[in-house]
Amino acid sequence: MTRGLPLRLVLDTNIWLDWLVFDDPGIAPIRAAVESGGAEIFITAACEQELARVLGYPMRKTPLAATAQAACLAQCRRVAQVHAPALPISRGRAKESFDVALPICKDPDDQKFLELARDCLADFLVTKDRDLLVFARRKYQYLPFRIVTPRQFTSTPSAT
Repeated sequence: MTRGLPLRLVLDTNIWLDWLVFDDPGIAPIRAAVESGGAEIFITAACEQELARVLGYPMRKTPLAATAQAACLAQCRRVAQVHAPALPISRGRAKESFDVALPICKDPDDQKFLELARDCLADFLVTKDRDLLVFARRKYQYLPFRIVTPRQFTSTPSAT
């Protein structure tokens, strides 16, 4: 992580829901970091499609109205930068950052978040998904990004 540059974040779908739908106070530090320019969020079309699909699921016993779903997606598009997987970006990191072999997720739907974090040179993948958090363990320290919960992100010195 280079001092002076904004942190690069990938949020999994549940973190997006906490931000966009549930207004979870645990997400406030992430939101503040983005609003202050201290962090950038990256998303792919596949991640956004998953978010759109999940926004249609019943939450709080009923589905969100179509207008609320559209507002959530619009807010996501305002704060996240779309990363095209075929276009690696450089931040002075070695090309090897793009070539890191990733662990395979038990849930194939989670793999896209690891790939995005690697491909956009993320500093953090923020998640509460236990299957993704497994990869935060010491044996996966070769990953070029950290996998953290929102609480862990908040307590990270570089995140404040």
